[in-house]
Amino acid sequence: MPQLIASVEGVEIKHVYLKNDRTTLGRRPYNDIIFDNLIVSGEHCAFLLKGIADVYLEDLGSTNGTYLNGHMVKSRELLHDNDIINIGNFRIVYLARSEHDEEAEDHQETTAMSLDAIGLPGTSGAMQASLKVLSGSSAGLEVPVVKAVTTFGQPGVAVVSISHRRDGYYVAHMDGSTPSTCNGKPIGPKAIPLAHHDVLNLAGTEMEFLLKSG
Repeated sequence: MPQLIASVEGVEIKHVYLKNDRTTLGRRPYNDIIFDNLIVSGEHCAFLLKGIADVYLEDLGSTNGTYLNGHMVKSRELLHDNDIINIGNFRIVYLARSEHDEEAEDHQETTAMSLDAIGLPGTSGAMQASLKVLSGSSAGLEVPVVKAVTTFGQPGVAVVSISHRRDGYYVAHMDGSTPSTCNGKPIGPKAIPLAHHDVLNLAGTEMEFLLKSG
């Protein structure tokens, strides 16, 4: 199944499977993919699924443009595996198919069903976790942590996982040759607890862990 992996400064923020005939991306809350950033237009672009697996990219008259492999999209264009789409600081990788489609879908359904059980916003006494980027051109951007296990970082360089357990949030090293740190201390493969205002460093990108009432 075709999919999109969006990141900012090497931090993965969205992983979307293109199941519908039309998937819209924009700043407005009614879009299928929402990027809450002023560089993104209210209705920025759309992904059109034709046939079994052909996906076309269409710019919807955005202010700052949609770029495919470095050139501005001016008309509907067919996407190919590993194409790169850029919208401001947002980088989106298009993958034509996944060898683990069924497994991924099952995981998404399991995660969706367990959201209430792990204390997400809208539940009694819930705390919403997020990472706020502190350095680089995306400083100030907040990335919500909404899954039971969420990975952040750049594959092959520095990747950590943040897991939500009954007693709180934990971070652990997952992949990469560059050591990641929490408040200046190395993050190892054994999960350690996270606290409000902890600062993570992933290959030079600093992010602050935040907890807010839901």
